[in-house]
Amino acid sequence: MALLSDLINLNLSDVTEKIIAEYIWIGGSGMDLRSKARTLSGPVSDPHKLPKWNYDGSSTGQAPGEDSEVILYPQAIFKDPFRRGNNILVMCDAYTPAGEPIPTNKRHNAAKIFSHPEVLAEETWYGIEQEYTLLQNSVKWPIGWPVGGYPGPQVSLLILLATLKDFIRFFTCYLWADIVDSHYKACLYAGINISGINGEVMPGQWEFQVGPAVGISAGDELWVARYILERITEIAGVVVSFDPKPIQGDWNGAGAHTNYSTKSMRNDGGYEIIKKAIQKLGLRHKEHIAAYGEGNERRLTGRHETADINTFLWGVANRGASIRVGRDTEKEGKGYFEDRRPASNMDPYVVTSMIAETTILWKP
Repeated sequence: MALLSDLINLNLSDVTEKIIAEYIWIGGSGMDLRSKARTLSGPVSDPHKLPKWNYDGSSTGQAPGEDSEVILYPQAIFKDPFRRGNNILVMCDAYTPAGEPIPTNKRHNAAKIFSHPEVLAEETWYGIEQEYTLLQNSVKWPIGWPVGGYPGPQVSLLILLATLKDFIRFFTCYLWADIVDSHYKACLYAGINISGINGEVMPGQWEFQVGPAVGISAGDELWVARYILERITEIAGVVVSFDPKPIQGDWNGAGAHTNYSTKSMRNDGGYEIIKKAIQKLGLRHKEHIAAYGEGNERRLTGRHETADINTFLWGVANRGASIRVGRDTEKEGKGYFEDRRPASNMDPYVVTSMIAETTILWKP
């Protein structure tokens, strides 16, 4: 008799050409990811050859009950690391039946910016450092922390854990390792350009990096990487939080530092282009902060490797700045810079397109 695990792992390609496509979209909160599956007659590699689909927008806070139909437009395809075989994950955005983007569809405007001839000519590259916190399911407290209590001070943890008990708790927590490594491999399987992972300063906090990715693909890849992480943590029985300050007090927050370069910045003489771009970002600091994630004021305090939310400053190798330029970029006279302001819950479509718009299209 077949076990449930046997059925879950069935390889459909042995018996049929049909595949399962999991359509993914962003829900009404702007952070909740939704999905549903459909059967297709065979493998598809071009998202524009996939059928549009619909869903009840009143159940996701995206449409009124009396006119609830919302249409999904497939935009990007990834291999499905859960079902495997020829099955796929499909990143979609959402429109009214008349073809207008719904208010929570931030991809539509980003795609217009990235399709602008001046932006296309600059071949914008992004590398996004997505930080997140793993929480215990029952109490919403970081994994490895004593329930309702705290580990030793954060600074001392970076040097030496105070007790053997702490050491065992933080560095032999197999659940951390399993989740983080599973996510890393699942993203690679899916075709996401995930470039690395690392533990962060606050115990229980981790980071993965997506990129370099060009233009709109940075947003598509980060959203699907988040979706995969949420699926894995659900399987593991824990909660993933993208809150920018999940634990109040003397603990680092969680960000989504966004590394950025244009073709002009990567060419000889690019450092001058970088400095001009940073100057433009400074002039629109308030506008960017307003779009860089909810609750960011709890994170951008001027402490814990951040600049104060009301202050814009940049520097070479300065992790307490709004914008950090690497030593190699300064030395070589070309390269990239890092915008350290985005919160962990930022919308990558908004952040990446806004940086391109400000640095390339905006004329102060």
